[in-house]
Amino acid sequence: MTPSALPAGAGDTFITVAVWTGTVALVLTLLLALQIVLLRISLRRRERRAARAVARWRPLLNQAIVGEEPDLPTLRPNERLPFLHLWAHLQGSLRGEANEALNGVARRLGVDTLARGMLARGARNERLLATLVLGHLRDRAAWPQLLPLASAADSVLSLSALWALVRVDPEAAADYLTPLFIEREDWALSHVAGILQQASGPVAQVLARILPGLPEDRLPRALRIAESLRVTLPAGVLAEALRSPSSSVVIAALRGVLTPATLSEVRTLLGHEDWQVRVQAARALGRVGERSDAARLTRLLGDPQWWVRYRAAQALRELPLLAQADLDAVRASLTDRFALDMLDQVLAEEQA
Repeated sequence: MTPSALPAGAGDTFITVAVWTGTVALVLTLLLALQIVLLRISLRRRERRAARAVARWRPLLNQAIVGEEPDLPTLRPNERLPFLHLWAHLQGSLRGEANEALNGVARRLGVDTLARGMLARGARNERLLATLVLGHLRDRAAWPQLLPLASAADSVLSLSALWALVRVDPEAAADYLTPLFIEREDWALSHVAGILQQASGPVAQVLARILPGLPEDRLPRALRIAESLRVTLPAGVLAEALRSPSSSVVIAALRGVLTPATLSEVRTLLGHEDWQVRVQAARALGRVGERSDAARLTRLLGDPQWWVRYRAAQALRELPLLAQADLDAVRASLTDRFALDMLDQVLAEEQA
């Protein structure tokens, strides 16, 4: 309907509404633009303040790193976050006495108290930074605050708190965290292994204690944690897992076989009905088997599954104490074309 077709006075109303709508839209656009400009100005101010803080504190921290005793000024409120970011960055790139020197500077400035306050009242990014700082400081006083964060729904924050707990007290952390790592499927095993690496000994003891009582659906993850940390589980615990009726448990246990203590169980699993179990059994035998196991792996070269044949050929090549002459004899004895082709492929891959 055109304005000329509208009732008397309606056209003026239509135009008025249109004008006001356009005016409001223009004002909102201008306000949005002004807000963007103000945010950019604020960001640049923060960046300049951060740069000034870094320029002020970096030389002092460098003095501490090289073994000097710097004359420390007061840490201003607007310097705290830039200082903590710089300090944490240096901590992550240094080792040994330099770390302790930086810790000494932080404690003289009251950074431990500051970080605990951030952990209690700060925004998420500040709490993440605080966990990093407290972990590097190995601040035992922060333990009660860090512990609840370890089970937080926020996986990034919880993993950061876990890392800090391990730094503060590896043994106590292993006792508390190992069951938690088994339960939390949302935590990647690579992150778990990286965090627990400093507590691998205590973690191995905890795993050995709790594995026999774990429900079957939790065993694979627990065994994968042991594998990631390359910890040697007690032979009895590992043998029990290798005898499990669950293929997923057996596969995870085979991946953690690092010594000949469970060699008899591994040999038995070469004939398992699940081809994925046979794959892992062949790999385990290649790590810990004896010279006499060459005959068992040779028979596996005739397996119907390509991956089983491939891993068996690799295991033959890696088998301890198996000389090149023994390998040549194995090759000469093969009558199965597929077995011979597989062994030749693996030998060619090694030469390449």
